[in-house]
Amino acid sequence: MSGVYARRIAAVAASVAMAATAGLFTAPTAQAAMPTPVAASTARTYLSQLTVAAEGSSDGYSRDKFPHWITQSGACNTREVVLKRDGTNVETNTSCAAVSGSWYSEYDGATWTAASDLDIDHMVPLAEAWRSGASGWTTAQRQAYANDLTRPQLIAVTDNVNQAKGDKDPAKWMPPRAAYKCTYARAWVHVKHYYDLTVDPAEKNALQTILNGC
Repeated sequence: MSGVYARRIAAVAASVAMAATAGLFTAPTAQAAMPTPVAASTARTYLSQLTVAAEGSSDGYSRDKFPHWITQSGACNTREVVLKRDGTNVETNTSCAAVSGSWYSEYDGATWTAASDLDIDHMVPLAEAWRSGASGWTTAQRQAYANDLTRPQLIAVTDNVNQAKGDKDPAKWMPPRAAYKCTYARAWVHVKHYYDLTVDPAEKNALQTILNGC
């Protein structure tokens, strides 16, 4: 793990842990979108800087090693914060569950009015992160990654589309909505670069092809 990355994720993990303990983590202002990824030109530069390596093993992987949907503020966990952020006219109950609103799924262009139809996708899936370097992180670091509201890592999308994605990288799966592919590739590279994760050759080639057309 690089020194720069170790400092980055240690700071993220510390701030998340402190906020969860103190109950002072303030949810981001509703913006009806995940954080904007870097521009295509920057993503191309970032991609050239990523370490290219064969994908690692899934041995030892478990979603439980990436504690997710932690409490962010009051009764609201990470999933609920993203649903509120990514939706329109979202109303929540006293438990912070979304009881009404509408959500546009960027991956497939579908609009939903029930939160149960949405999954919160990890842009770079947890298992993909594990195989790309996260197997060597601490649990606190993996928790910070799994609940990152600052990078373009979490997005509310149609549940069955997210399930079709699974833990596939862009060489094996891209959003069916063509208009979103550039944003998706920019976000993927943004996250992998920030967390100093590796890319395999096929993944890099797929991303390069997409970004060259952006």
